[in-house]
Amino acid sequence: MEILWFLLAMCVLAAVLGPYLMRRSGGIRQVLPGSPDAADPDDYGFLRQEELDVRLPGPDQDLLDVLEMVQRTQDWRPAAQLLAGTEKAGEVRWQRVQAFAGAASLELAQRPGAGGAWLRNWRSEAPKDPGAAQVHAEFLVQQAWRSSTAGTDDFRIILEEAHTVCEQASLLAPGDPVPHIVELAVGRGLGYPEPQFEQLWAKVIDRAPEHMGAHLSALHYWCEKWHGSRDLAGEFAQAAAARAPRGSLLAALPLFAVYEHLPEVNLVRSFYRSEVVTKALQGALHAVHTSRADDPMRAHVRHLLVFFLVRSERWSEAMNQLVHVDGHVGALPWTLDPDPAAGYAVYRALAVAGYEANGGTPATLPH
Repeated sequence: MEILWFLLAMCVLAAVLGPYLMRRSGGIRQVLPGSPDAADPDDYGFLRQEELDVRLPGPDQDLLDVLEMVQRTQDWRPAAQLLAGTEKAGEVRWQRVQAFAGAASLELAQRPGAGGAWLRNWRSEAPKDPGAAQVHAEFLVQQAWRSSTAGTDDFRIILEEAHTVCEQASLLAPGDPVPHIVELAVGRGLGYPEPQFEQLWAKVIDRAPEHMGAHLSALHYWCEKWHGSRDLAGEFAQAAAARAPRGSLLAALPLFAVYEHLPEVNLVRSFYRSEVVTKALQGALHAVHTSRADDPMRAHVRHLLVFFLVRSERWSEAMNQLVHVDGHVGALPWTLDPDPAAGYAVYRALAVAGYEANGGTPATLPH
């Protein structure tokens, strides 16, 4: 199996040197037997890299239809109608708020001063719409992390404005957890003291105690807090998993905590077979197996499972996860890659190569 990890190392190296080489040579492409390019996704019904949707972790056709309409017409009303009809305490509302905010942020980046006009109009024409306030607050958070350097004056100014909009949004919809979930990211960026963050967290779990997206956001905060040898993120994740009822994806939270602590590049095979990783993997696999089929956070867990299962050389299990998520790559760890589709495609190809090297075929892969 060493050849597979050699190929992964080459992919990492290519990601670093690729832009330089492209400038120097005008474009190069290597296709070697057994390399990721040699694995044909069509054989397994997988989509080509260029067909992968980087916007969402899994399908939400209603959202995609509305996004297309809003961006084509610049009319905010379809977005307002969709959010108004989306359950307040559920994961879907949070994901849709993030998607609308991300779309406006990307528009603004592509057309400075003009992009995202529909969101500005939404806020000005419907000032009492809680959905508009929530999307605006999340938009500001994404702008802060996207366009500024953490700790700078611009970064703090944008997040302070996001904090103000979060307060407005919570007043417009007192029982909705989303404004407080958005503020978790604000608190992380502004460095809320632990008592202040814990007060905010209490507001979140009072409204949505099993909200996976909220737990992931809080996990980022605790990852940056260390007390000597104490791993506060790990403790937070383990506690959430321990109190999670059967069928809750919170049992997968320790795997996300392990991922947060990974070094940038770790090709040590023994680490991914260690007790810590194995236990976290089993918890996540159990969570996916027992969770509701329509749980929107299921795809998030499956994507991270692909990453760890490939690194652990558990090829068949990785392929079983790929069958469920292929087509959408808007989730960790792919979203941290400058080209999420390419990062995902490398791991998918490695899974296929490992699966076939151990006797697997398209016919033996359960769907």
